[in-house]
Amino acid sequence: MRTPVIAANWKLQKTVREAEDFLDALVPEVKDATDVEIVVAPVFTALQSAGKKTQGTNVELCAQDVYCEESGAFTGEVAPAMLTDVGCKRVIVGHSERREYFHEDNELLNKKAAASLKAGLRVIFCCGESLEQREGGKTNEHLARQLSEGLKGLDMDRVDVAYEPIWAIGTGKTATPEMAQETHAFIRKHLRDMFGEKADSIRILYGGSVKPDNVKGLMEQADIDGALVGGASLKPDSFAKLVNFRSQ
Repeated sequence: MRTPVIAANWKLQKTVREAEDFLDALVPEVKDATDVEIVVAPVFTALQSAGKKTQGTNVELCAQDVYCEESGAFTGEVAPAMLTDVGCKRVIVGHSERREYFHEDNELLNKKAAASLKAGLRVIFCCGESLEQREGGKTNEHLARQLSEGLKGLDMDRVDVAYEPIWAIGTGKTATPEMAQETHAFIRKHLRDMFGEKADSIRILYGGSVKPDNVKGLMEQADIDGALVGGASLKPDSFAKLVNFRSQ
């Protein structure tokens, strides 16, 4: 049985104080959610204070990005051990915005994921296709390349995969549960080709305009094991509803 993961990716949102206020409101609302893993990913500047707020709770702290080196002349970058130092348990690698805006390729993302695992972090590894690729029938080919190159040689015991159709991020468009399941099933099959039976225990999250009113239908699908949430994770009451999706 794969335990669902509901992860909040705040992107470039929330000051330190706003992050603290959010967690003060969220933690009491989700304290009884023992059948789901709850993850919150603030900006780098809020990680340390958020780490103190989540310590001893059932909410896990996650970073939105990481670099693949332990130290050195890499101005502006943050090493995996620096994330664990402030309380991070997880890190997002390969989000579509990192790929698109910062031109991160599969080789770099593989290095980032490997370095993160070495430091003791769990990894949420993202993959996804553009509208052009989907309409051109290239979705599976594109995802297969991202997964084959990005996950090569990794210990998948501590890796969750997040499928995020780029055309559905922040647009209000959402793949129907059936559409999402079809792609998740392909991802599961490709993971099985790469890692054998271990693929059956790998969580695959969906990330594309997930909201309280559509999360239950998505989570009822056989190969959807959670959600990587953007806009709907910015308010504690909305995110709490996602975490408590079973009771809706």
